[in-house]
Amino acid sequence: MSENKTKKKMSFNEIWQKFGTIGIFVLLLVILAIVKPDSVFNSTSVPQILKQSSVNILLAVGEFFAILIAGIDLSVGSVAALTGLFAAKMMIAGVPVPVAVLCGILLGTVFGLINGLLVNGTGLHPFIITLGTQAIFRGVTLVVSNSRSVYGFPVSFTALMSGKVLGIPIPVIIAILAAIVLWFLTTKCKVGRNIYALGGNLDAAWYSGINVNLHRLIVFMISGTCAGLAGIVLLGRVGAAEPAAATGFETYAIAASIIGGTSFMGGKGKIPGVVVGGLIIGLINYAMTAMTIPSTYQQIVMGALIIISVTIDRFIARKS
Repeated sequence: MSENKTKKKMSFNEIWQKFGTIGIFVLLLVILAIVKPDSVFNSTSVPQILKQSSVNILLAVGEFFAILIAGIDLSVGSVAALTGLFAAKMMIAGVPVPVAVLCGILLGTVFGLINGLLVNGTGLHPFIITLGTQAIFRGVTLVVSNSRSVYGFPVSFTALMSGKVLGIPIPVIIAILAAIVLWFLTTKCKVGRNIYALGGNLDAAWYSGINVNLHRLIVFMISGTCAGLAGIVLLGRVGAAEPAAATGFETYAIAASIIGGTSFMGGKGKIPGVVVGGLIIGLINYAMTAMTIPSTYQQIVMGALIIISVTIDRFIARKS
């Protein structure tokens, strides 16, 4: 006895949520293949795009958690610059490279903890708190560095960060490992489910017994840790600790998260989508540089992408 099975037609909302990010990535590749194939698709450009995207991915997967609870972290770029400077100063002072790198990453965690404590203690929106700490951390970076680049740390560090394993650049491996760990946290651990609950409905999460302040602290500590990792990767890629390093990178992190399918209203998003979002941002930046488009226009493109992505997100939320 046969049964007639009718397939439900997918709505635009479902199509966008499932394939939107990949669709943008593929469309971008097609456009670049037509406009500038020689500059973008060659043996040297692909590893460079991946290395450049690694910083975006690390910042974006941290920013993802802040946006997931309907917040934001504007300090990630400043944290990356300050942690990179701190690690560079330690290496110059003779501290072993692994210890200096670990301390730099842990410093990022501490800065995230400070953000979380301030948000919990003041009751202010994370936008206000991290806007303030963004300026503070950047100011400390300028003071400590005397507004000068810091270089002269061991060659072994830059050699390691520019190395490859099975043909994959080390920064890319670091970004992938971080994304895998955070994906596991969000999908397989209770704390990840609780963070989603916070973003979905804060009051309901509180009434269900979730420690809201604790999980908010965890969120900003994750964001700070990822920013610290990004600072170390950026330090190895540039070969010097620049006081203006990662300026505006919070825009890239937010854009990558939103393009990757994270809802600005909170409670919705996945790590793999954010990783693809980071690749999209890295590809756009590299392509615009290859086409000799000034960096000022890159900022315009990033801003437009954020507006468009949030608008689509709001449209889908209303339809749902």
